[in-house]
Amino acid sequence: MMPYTSPHLPRTTLGERVGGLIAAGRPRRFDWVLLAAVLGLSALGVVLVGASTYDPRDPSGALGYVERQLVHLAVGTVLCLLVAAVDYRAPRAYAPIAYVCSLIGLLVVLTPLGQTINGSRGWIVVAGVQAQPSELAKVGLILALAMLLGEPRDGEHAPTTRDVLFSLVALAIPMALITLQPDLGTGLVMGAIFLGMLTVSGAPLRWVVGMLGCGTLAAFSVWWFELLQPYQLDRVATMIDPSADPQGAGYNSNQAMIAIGSGGFNGTGLFQGEQTSGRFVPEQHTDFIFTVAAEELGFIGGLTIIGLLALIIQRILRIAAGCSHPYGRLVCVGVATWFAFQSFVNIGMTLGVAPVTGLPLPFVSYGGTATVAHLIAIGLVVSIHARNRGFD
Repeated sequence: MMPYTSPHLPRTTLGERVGGLIAAGRPRRFDWVLLAAVLGLSALGVVLVGASTYDPRDPSGALGYVERQLVHLAVGTVLCLLVAAVDYRAPRAYAPIAYVCSLIGLLVVLTPLGQTINGSRGWIVVAGVQAQPSELAKVGLILALAMLLGEPRDGEHAPTTRDVLFSLVALAIPMALITLQPDLGTGLVMGAIFLGMLTVSGAPLRWVVGMLGCGTLAAFSVWWFELLQPYQLDRVATMIDPSADPQGAGYNSNQAMIAIGSGGFNGTGLFQGEQTSGRFVPEQHTDFIFTVAAEELGFIGGLTIIGLLALIIQRILRIAAGCSHPYGRLVCVGVATWFAFQSFVNIGMTLGVAPVTGLPLPFVSYGGTATVAHLIAIGLVVSIHARNRGFD
């Protein structure tokens, strides 16, 4: 496939684009409030990763986690800046390639190269390095849906029935592969991304209502015909009544709420949380990292995380509202929906209002692929904001 070129943009190398961006002073048009919020939340996440893995008997263990998370952030930041430096219309031409590559990643995990971790065969482990293709698949899906729903054919001002059907196919393929892992949480995130982008795309209201109806019917059918795995049914049951099995399926939720409640308003202090230091909450450096913040930093710490996440989502939606091109607007909406839904589910499961899933808290939880994927998405949003002025 030939590299993307625009009649208004001469063909240049990536290095020339980065240099031209700096020379033109375009970084002044970056949303620095958004970037500062991401940086602040990521820094807080590093501190919480250290606190959640700290063991007085072996302090080097926590240091190892912190160092690896800093490496993840460094790699993600470099990719974020590279993506931000490139005109977002260029990656648009490669959206099909990004989408297909994400599908290949989801297929590879189902081969002998894949590895099962926490009940989901969603990881590739090479030379001790773990990668989770489903995280990058979210970026690929957003780019593909924005291309299908954000570029109406000549004479059309909104997605046609054909566009919506193609976008449904684009959603169904990765969701089917993720179901085979199985990874219910990521499947729900992808469904939320699709619904958010479809709603804003200008597609006929009947499609939006239809998708909501189909989603509700599917959820009811899965429950009625007992299609969920036993452990998934247990997670839903414990969400409804966490006290039903406090030492079994409800253990995670109960311990999480105990940790949050013990933090009070000011918290117990970093490295001073009894629940955290006692490792009573499983996966507290990844899925349940919000409990560490709530216990050791208290209500203030938890509210700070929620406030920074809300600020990030608000800035992304603000960029979407001011974007004059449908493609860029839909990319922003897809990213905002992703972060908002995933944050709600992650924090909600620690509070007992959402079922326990393996979804990380954006920019806070420990993880390599997730951290990189989140920062790449931020790079796309920053690129859209930097070039929107004067764009047709």
